[in-house]
Amino acid sequence: MHEEGLNVCLRQSAPIALDAELSCARGELLALVGPSGSGKTSILRSIAGLMEAKEGRIVCDGAVWFDSHGDVNLTPQHRRVGVVFQHFALFPHLSALENIMEAMLEIPRPQRKLRAQDWLNRLHLQGLESRKSAQLSGGQQQRVALARALAREPRALLLDEPFSAVDRTTRETLFEELAGLRRELSMPVVLVTHDLDEALLLADRMTILAQGKTLQSGAPFDVVTRPDTMEVARLVGQKNLFRAGIVEHLPELGITIIEWRKRRLQARLQTEFAPRSQVTWTIPRSHLVLPSAGQPPRGGNVNKVRGRISALIRLGETAALSVDVDGAGRPPVFISVPLHMALDDRLSAGMDIDFSFLPEGIHLMPAGRSAAGTIREISEG
Repeated sequence: MHEEGLNVCLRQSAPIALDAELSCARGELLALVGPSGSGKTSILRSIAGLMEAKEGRIVCDGAVWFDSHGDVNLTPQHRRVGVVFQHFALFPHLSALENIMEAMLEIPRPQRKLRAQDWLNRLHLQGLESRKSAQLSGGQQQRVALARALAREPRALLLDEPFSAVDRTTRETLFEELAGLRRELSMPVVLVTHDLDEALLLADRMTILAQGKTLQSGAPFDVVTRPDTMEVARLVGQKNLFRAGIVEHLPELGITIIEWRKRRLQARLQTEFAPRSQVTWTIPRSHLVLPSAGQPPRGGNVNKVRGRISALIRLGETAALSVDVDGAGRPPVFISVPLHMALDDRLSAGMDIDFSFLPEGIHLMPAGRSAAGTIREISEG
């Protein structure tokens, strides 16, 4: 937990189950990521004071906003939270300038107008002051909503799926603007999103949620490439999930030896798993490499495996390969390569290829039961 910033602990069994703990420092953007029904919006509403959890505590910069045991539950107005909703929630009968001014009713009107104009300028909305929301594009409406949230000088900024209602080009522009603006904001920023790429692009830290429970928090890249459990691995889109046994640890070489399908593979050193124990392991597609132009794979012959391409799908500038190792009866290995490489090497379904697992990308996890099922459903080894 951070002494400064936002610290949240929420628990209840109904009507929406919550077992969540999270923290967000001042100047940090925390992304809450999870599928529909995972409790993301409920947590955000609880922080804003729009919903009261049965049990918990919310503290921002030392000020207690909610404490179920201390009978504290400040109103949204007293919490001074800026909220940007998925569908903007602008007042349709007011102009862009007037919408922003509505966030500052406690200060004199001339000052409100000056501050609202300043935020319009900062968010590149000059000349649109008098337009009502119906006369604004989706991206412009979102900028007005963000300006309104920031104009009241909030102690924390909450963003609820703020980019889902705009097209991709506008979304990318808004990403860049928020990333630039966030560097000026000395407040916690909490972003709710189901889009993992959005979290990876924008967030300093990411918290994974499922069924109202926080499963893992950390730097986005670390959470994606080094999930704590099989359940988290599935939620962050890791498709390469397999079973293996621990053979031995070689600290002097910085490696752990695992046995997978009667092959010995080198992984980065992970001594928390005992020799002869069973584990789940995963590897990002980015850490599977093919030889190029007749050259050996990066890393030489370490963890070199031969398989047969069972499917090849073009995804923009990338080709996604499914590769069967030891026949089609076992879960395949999923590999992504640049499309130009797939075309140059004439990769196609039915072709036998060599590839390598980079040791630093092999991440080990407990071989237990998850909400998604048992280890047996992932691989028979």
